[in-house]
Amino acid sequence: MKAVRCPSCGAAMKRNGRTGAGSQRWRCRACGASTTVSYDDTAARLEEFLAWLMSKDTQLSMPGQGRTFRRRTAEFWRVWPMPEPTGEARRVLFVDGIWLSRDLVVLIAHDGEHVVSWYMAQAETSRAWEALMAPIPAPDVVVCDGGTGFEKARRRAWPGARVQRCLFHAFCQVRRYTTSRPRLQAGRELYALAVELMHLETLRQAEWWVERYLQWCGFWADFLEDVSYVDGRRQFTHERLRKARSSLSRLVSAGTLFTYLDPTLAADGPLPRTNNPIEGGVNARLRDMPRNHRGLSLMRRVKAVFWWCYLHTESPKPARDVLASMPTDDDIDFLYRTYSVSPKREDGGPEWGDRAVWEELHHGDPYPFWLD
Repeated sequence: MKAVRCPSCGAAMKRNGRTGAGSQRWRCRACGASTTVSYDDTAARLEEFLAWLMSKDTQLSMPGQGRTFRRRTAEFWRVWPMPEPTGEARRVLFVDGIWLSRDLVVLIAHDGEHVVSWYMAQAETSRAWEALMAPIPAPDVVVCDGGTGFEKARRRAWPGARVQRCLFHAFCQVRRYTTSRPRLQAGRELYALAVELMHLETLRQAEWWVERYLQWCGFWADFLEDVSYVDGRRQFTHERLRKARSSLSRLVSAGTLFTYLDPTLAADGPLPRTNNPIEGGVNARLRDMPRNHRGLSLMRRVKAVFWWCYLHTESPKPARDVLASMPTDDDIDFLYRTYSVSPKREDGGPEWGDRAVWEELHHGDPYPFWLD
């Protein structure tokens, strides 16, 4: 144990019995001052909480069957671990969103090794994507799965970044409409082209693939125009094949399928063609957390995702610094009362989605700088 020093004169102190509450009393050898010493174990309890949250352990396996653990760590569910942009530019960024409920998604940016930033929103809108991108310097290439609103946000926040559409997601989009065993010849040929997307290694192969796809579109154009009448309504006979064709045609027109083969970009090293680093390395882990810790409320699931993202950034702070710098529920409520002009429900409460956690806390500068 570290020596206890007198707060008055700095001399060494010795034990001098206990107080009525049972605390150790200390007495200064030099000046005779008496005091007690309290130790702040908050950081240690936070580390204990995070070790449990990142593990597969249940609360039932904790000392006291979880009751003591819940009492010791309850305050940390009030903390919001927020991203702290470093301003470092990355060559490649992977972006994706993980849905936690019907109207709540966490958008995540990952550089292949570390989480760069995250943002909570009600949907994958262009505003939400732009809020995620704004604090991060534009990368050379951004790999995405084509979520709604992304392209509009990219043109605003990262106009110079090139987009690589995840080829596996492009293949899955076609398979969703054709199935893996198409009955029609047109479906078999389109499915074969979609499978081939995953095996193109050179720009010449990619150009040949586009040429054959356009030939397929021309050959089956009249076939896909066939119409039928169902319950007196006119509709296309092969609607699902048309949707599969549209999903590929949009990507071919946008030029986002083969960015990884662009010689000017690939000169500095190979580029990814899929979103696998964030799908398998981040989203899969985040989907495991609610299964490992069943029964968490929605907001606790959100905070669990935030904690995981923060701990997997490049340089997470020590537990003591996290507690000193990160906002809590009380800070959120204060900001909401102070700045919010959102409409209220009839009972006076806030509408879902207009809390300050979506508004004031998500901005481009490191948090906090205006909470005194």
